[in-house]
Amino acid sequence: MQLGFFHLLKDFNEPFWDGCMNHNKLSAVAQVFTIKSDHGLSEAGYDKIIEWTRSILPEGNRLKKNLYAMKSMIKPLSLGYQKINICPNFCMLYYLENAELTECMTCGHACYKPRIGRGKTLVAYKKLRYFPITPRLQRLFMSPRTAEHMTWHQSGNYMMRLME
Repeated sequence: MQLGFFHLLKDFNEPFWDGCMNHNKLSAVAQVFTIKSDHGLSEAGYDKIIEWTRSILPEGNRLKKNLYAMKSMIKPLSLGYQKINICPNFCMLYYLENAELTECMTCGHACYKPRIGRGKTLVAYKKLRYFPITPRLQRLFMSPRTAEHMTWHQSGNYMMRLME
Protein backbone atom coordinates (compact mmCIF):
# COMPACT_ATOMS: atom_id res chain seq x y z
CA MET A 1 0.00 0.00 0.00
CA GLN A 2 2.72 2.46 0.96
CA LEU A 3 4.82 2.27 -2.23
CA GLY A 4 1.80 2.57 -4.53
CA PHE A 5 0.53 5.56 -2.58
CA PHE A 6 3.84 7.43 -2.76
CA HIS A 7 4.26 6.53 -6.44
CA LEU A 8 0.82 8.00 -7.14
CA LEU A 9 1.67 11.17 -5.25
CA LYS A 10 4.89 11.49 -7.27
CA ASP A 11 2.86 11.27 -10.49
CA PHE A 12 0.48 13.92 -9.19
CA ASN A 13 3.43 16.19 -8.48
CA GLU A 14 3.95 16.89 -12.19
CA PRO A 15 3.01 20.42 -13.32
CA PHE A 16 -0.55 21.07 -14.44
CA TRP A 17 0.85 22.02 -17.85
CA ASP A 18 4.39 22.49 -19.06
CA GLY A 19 5.65 25.74 -17.56
CA CYS A 20 2.89 26.04 -14.92
CA MET A 21 4.42 27.16 -11.64
CA ASN A 22 1.26 27.68 -9.54
CA HIS A 23 -0.40 24.27 -9.68
CA ASN A 24 0.39 20.61 -10.04
CA LYS A 25 -1.98 17.86 -11.13
CA LEU A 26 -3.05 17.02 -7.57
CA SER A 27 -3.70 20.60 -6.47
CA ALA A 28 -5.78 21.31 -9.57
CA VAL A 29 -7.92 18.19 -9.13
CA ALA A 30 -8.36 18.87 -5.40
CA GLN A 31 -9.45 22.47 -5.99
CA VAL A 32 -11.93 21.52 -8.70
CA PHE A 33 -13.48 18.82 -6.48
CA THR A 34 -13.69 21.30 -3.60
CA ILE A 35 -15.57 23.78 -5.78
CA LYS A 36 -17.94 21.03 -6.92
CA SER A 37 -18.75 19.93 -3.37
CA ASP A 38 -18.92 23.46 -1.88
CA HIS A 39 -21.47 24.58 -4.47
CA GLY A 40 -23.38 21.34 -4.97
CA LEU A 41 -22.71 21.12 -8.70
CA SER A 42 -24.35 18.29 -10.61
CA GLU A 43 -22.20 16.00 -12.70
CA ALA A 44 -23.50 17.60 -15.91
CA GLY A 45 -22.77 21.11 -14.60
CA TYR A 46 -19.32 20.03 -13.49
CA ASP A 47 -18.59 18.49 -16.89
CA LYS A 48 -19.68 21.70 -18.68
CA ILE A 49 -17.39 23.83 -16.52
CA ILE A 50 -14.49 21.43 -17.13
CA GLU A 51 -15.16 21.51 -20.87
CA TRP A 52 -15.06 25.32 -20.86
CA THR A 53 -11.96 25.42 -18.63
CA ARG A 54 -10.10 23.00 -20.90
CA SER A 55 -10.88 25.25 -23.87
CA ILE A 56 -9.16 28.26 -22.26
CA LEU A 57 -6.16 26.39 -20.80
CA PRO A 58 -2.96 26.00 -22.82
CA GLU A 59 -2.45 22.97 -25.04
CA GLY A 60 -1.00 20.01 -23.16
CA ASN A 61 -2.85 20.73 -19.91
CA ARG A 62 -3.47 17.70 -17.73
CA LEU A 63 -7.06 18.43 -16.70
CA LYS A 64 -9.24 15.36 -17.21
CA LYS A 65 -12.23 15.64 -19.56
CA ASN A 66 -15.05 14.88 -17.11
CA LEU A 67 -15.98 13.95 -13.55
CA TYR A 68 -15.77 10.21 -14.21
CA ALA A 69 -12.19 10.50 -15.49
CA MET A 70 -11.18 12.64 -12.50
CA LYS A 71 -12.74 10.24 -10.02
CA SER A 72 -10.96 7.28 -11.59
CA MET A 73 -7.68 9.23 -11.45
CA ILE A 74 -7.92 9.89 -7.70
CA LYS A 75 -9.59 6.60 -6.69
CA PRO A 76 -6.27 5.08 -5.53
CA LEU A 77 -5.86 8.01 -3.11
CA SER A 78 -9.19 7.44 -1.44
CA LEU A 79 -9.85 5.29 1.56
CA GLY A 80 -12.81 2.98 1.24
CA TYR A 81 -15.87 2.60 3.36
CA GLN A 82 -18.44 -0.08 3.96
CA LYS A 83 -22.18 0.45 3.51
CA ILE A 84 -24.30 -1.18 6.19
CA ASN A 85 -28.11 -1.16 6.07
CA ILE A 86 -29.80 0.12 9.23
CA CYS A 87 -33.35 0.19 10.52
CA PRO A 88 -35.11 3.48 9.63
CA ASN A 89 -35.93 3.84 13.34
CA PHE A 90 -32.26 3.29 14.29
CA CYS A 91 -33.06 0.09 16.20
CA MET A 92 -30.47 -2.20 14.65
CA LEU A 93 -27.77 -2.70 12.05
CA TYR A 94 -28.19 -5.32 9.35
CA TYR A 95 -24.61 -6.48 9.84
CA LEU A 96 -22.71 -9.75 10.33
CA GLU A 97 -25.21 -12.39 11.48
CA ASN A 98 -28.14 -9.98 10.84
CA ALA A 99 -27.08 -9.02 7.30
CA GLU A 100 -29.63 -11.30 5.63
CA LEU A 101 -32.65 -10.11 7.66
CA THR A 102 -35.33 -8.14 5.81
CA GLU A 103 -37.08 -6.55 8.77
CA CYS A 104 -36.05 -5.13 12.13
CA MET A 105 -36.00 -7.55 15.08
CA THR A 106 -37.07 -4.75 17.44
CA CYS A 107 -39.75 -2.70 15.69
CA GLY A 108 -40.58 -4.93 12.70
CA HIS A 109 -40.00 -2.17 10.10
CA ALA A 110 -38.91 -3.42 6.68
CA CYS A 111 -35.26 -2.95 5.77
CA TYR A 112 -35.95 -2.33 2.08
CA LYS A 113 -38.26 0.05 0.25
CA PRO A 114 -41.09 -1.61 -1.68
CA ARG A 115 -40.19 -2.34 -5.30
CA ILE A 116 -42.19 -0.46 -7.89
CA GLY A 117 -42.54 -1.98 -11.33
CA ARG A 118 -39.90 -4.43 -12.43
CA GLY A 119 -37.06 -3.09 -10.28
CA LYS A 120 -34.81 -5.95 -9.26
CA THR A 121 -32.54 -4.01 -6.95
CA LEU A 122 -33.36 -3.86 -3.27
CA VAL A 123 -32.97 -0.33 -1.87
CA ALA A 124 -32.56 0.07 1.87
CA TYR A 125 -34.42 2.80 3.72
CA LYS A 126 -31.25 3.92 5.51
CA LYS A 127 -27.57 3.16 5.19
CA LEU A 128 -24.65 3.68 7.50
CA ARG A 129 -21.25 4.38 5.98
CA TYR A 130 -18.57 2.78 8.12
CA PHE A 131 -15.07 4.21 7.68
CA PRO A 132 -12.54 1.72 9.11
CA ILE A 133 -9.95 3.49 11.23
CA THR A 134 -6.93 1.22 10.58
CA PRO A 135 -6.22 2.32 6.98
CA ARG A 136 -6.69 5.96 7.97
CA LEU A 137 -4.16 5.65 10.79
CA GLN A 138 -1.75 3.86 8.46
CA ARG A 139 -2.07 6.72 5.97
CA LEU A 140 -1.40 9.29 8.71
CA PHE A 141 1.72 7.43 9.85
CA MET A 142 3.10 7.32 6.28
CA SER A 143 4.10 10.95 6.52
CA PRO A 144 6.99 11.60 8.93
CA ARG A 145 5.53 15.02 9.73
CA THR A 146 2.12 13.74 10.82
CA ALA A 147 3.65 10.67 12.49
CA GLU A 148 5.67 13.00 14.72
CA HIS A 149 2.49 14.82 15.77
CA MET A 150 0.69 11.56 16.42
CA THR A 151 3.42 10.14 18.68
CA TRP A 152 4.25 13.23 20.74
CA HIS A 153 2.80 11.65 23.89
CA GLN A 154 5.18 8.69 23.65
CA SER A 155 8.32 10.70 22.88
CA GLY A 156 8.55 12.12 26.41
CA ASN A 157 8.33 15.73 25.29
CA TYR A 158 4.65 16.01 26.09
CA MET A 159 5.26 17.76 29.44
CA MET A 160 7.34 20.43 27.72
CA ARG A 161 4.63 20.91 25.11
CA LEU A 162 1.99 21.28 27.80
CA MET A 163 4.05 24.01 29.49
CA GLU A 164 4.43 26.01 26.27
